[in-house]
Amino acid sequence: MIPAGIAGQRVIELGCGTGYVSAWLARAGARVVGVDVSARQLETARALRDEFGLGFALVQADAGRVPCRDGVFDFAISEYGASLWCDPHQWIPEAARLLTPGGRLVFLRPSPLFAMCLPEHGQVRTELLRPLFGLRRLEWERGATEFNLPHGELIGLLRENGFEVEKLLELAAPEGDPGTRWFSDDSTVEPGWARQWPTEEIWKVRRAV
Repeated sequence: MIPAGIAGQRVIELGCGTGYVSAWLARAGARVVGVDVSARQLETARALRDEFGLGFALVQADAGRVPCRDGVFDFAISEYGASLWCDPHQWIPEAARLLTPGGRLVFLRPSPLFAMCLPEHGQVRTELLRPLFGLRRLEWERGATEFNLPHGELIGLLRENGFEVEKLLELAAPEGDPGTRWFSDDSTVEPGWARQWPTEEIWKVRRAV
């Protein structure tokens, strides 16, 4: 997800959590700001950043309301941060505001098909458990709220905010690799499912010049 030529670029991670993506970007030479709403996550991120001597900034803020100037970043990224936990009608316009013209946004999220087949408890099923239309907000009994727009709605939202879609990568689990996240003992995804249908997807978009 981290592009070549990132050295020297101004980068923001929306929903940085413990900061591991921000750390990769900083090691690659980017000038990074990690944003997260959770004080506890940022406490861990600061401790790890300082332990390994990495120079990047950390800001406590909602990804839909970031206290930074307009057009100050060249690249924005969200790896299961804002792209999962924040309302896309808030964080995508905010990403557009933060990016320079021509700036890139990359985000990783669960696929809508996975969301439609995932029960409240247990592993993902091979049948549809909820409709595609109206999928936007998922409220789980365990107290979590997730967001997952269908592709058509997401493309429309991106275009409304001045983004051009460059690539959509629908990820399949690799053959014969029991070490991946899909195959862990507590996984919600069984290997055969993830080899046939996308569990995750990566969007690569660019703000129009």
